[in-house]
Amino acid sequence: FCRVDPYGFERPEDFDYASYEAFFSRYLVVLTRRAIKWSKLLKGNNSIQKSLKVKRYIRKGIPNEHRALIWMIVSGAQTNMEQNPGYYYRLLEGEKNDKLLEAIKTDMNRTFPDNVKFRKTADPCLQHALYNVLVAYGHHNKAVGYCQGMNFIAGYLILITKNEEESFWLLDALIGRILPDYYSPAMLGLKTDQEVLGELVKMKVPAVAELMERHGVMWTLVVSRWFICLFIDILPVETVLRIWDCLFYEGSKIIFRVALTLIKQHQAFILEATNFPDICEKFKQITKGTFVTECHSFMQKIFTDPGSLSMATVNRLRETCREKLLSQG
Repeated sequence: FCRVDPYGFERPEDFDYASYEAFFSRYLVVLTRRAIKWSKLLKGNNSIQKSLKVKRYIRKGIPNEHRALIWMIVSGAQTNMEQNPGYYYRLLEGEKNDKLLEAIKTDMNRTFPDNVKFRKTADPCLQHALYNVLVAYGHHNKAVGYCQGMNFIAGYLILITKNEEESFWLLDALIGRILPDYYSPAMLGLKTDQEVLGELVKMKVPAVAELMERHGVMWTLVVSRWFICLFIDILPVETVLRIWDCLFYEGSKIIFRVALTLIKQHQAFILEATNFPDICEKFKQITKGTFVTECHSFMQKIFTDPGSLSMATVNRLRETCREKLLSQG
């Protein structure tokens, strides 16, 4: 068995190879079928228009060989890159903010210590690409600069695109457009969305909301990393990539769909908790096991389990939650 997965991550000591192999042999069949469909859709001209068909295809997963391209197109990153030729490299050559560089350097070795491609000894060592992307982004978006969590996201983008400039523009699409204000110094958007999740759980899985309230567990304690890292290091790589496929196309409400599905699916298990630490432990457990490894069936579930979830509902909840947070401020 291979100790390192195709993306360079070392598998943990307790990795269940048997159930993974069983899943992957089934999943490979799906991937092969999807790859043929995607090749037909792209017909060698490497462009697509948004449509119901494309949305359906994306929900069923983008084959790895097309992933970077499709993310670039549907997120608007491709257009931005083409409209700003050479901008990324000019950022790297320009004046630098020393405090920003220090903050980024500090996080370099903490980014994916379990990934062989990010080791100092790797050739090429992806730390260099990661450093460049984060430095460029920090100077491009001075309001955000650099926040912890961005290193993981940029790292994943580099693993998939194998291209610094594309990773930069995808990071810009995520932070600038897709995620509302997650990485600003006050992280208001992030705090708001955790509250929004709480409200959605009240509506859709009331027993769990009631349990959290009874034991005084704040949502931010159990789900903040889900939002900050967009499920990196929380769910298996293949599953995260499938979530990101939809995130780039459909926007931030996908995060709520994933979170609600995890909670709803494990409702009975979470409700066994009888105290504060127990609840926190249950939330760690629900992101492991075959349910999340089987990314294909998991993705089908996120579009059925939580029921309807419109952007209008999300935006309405965001407004009320943001106001509440600001008044507590």
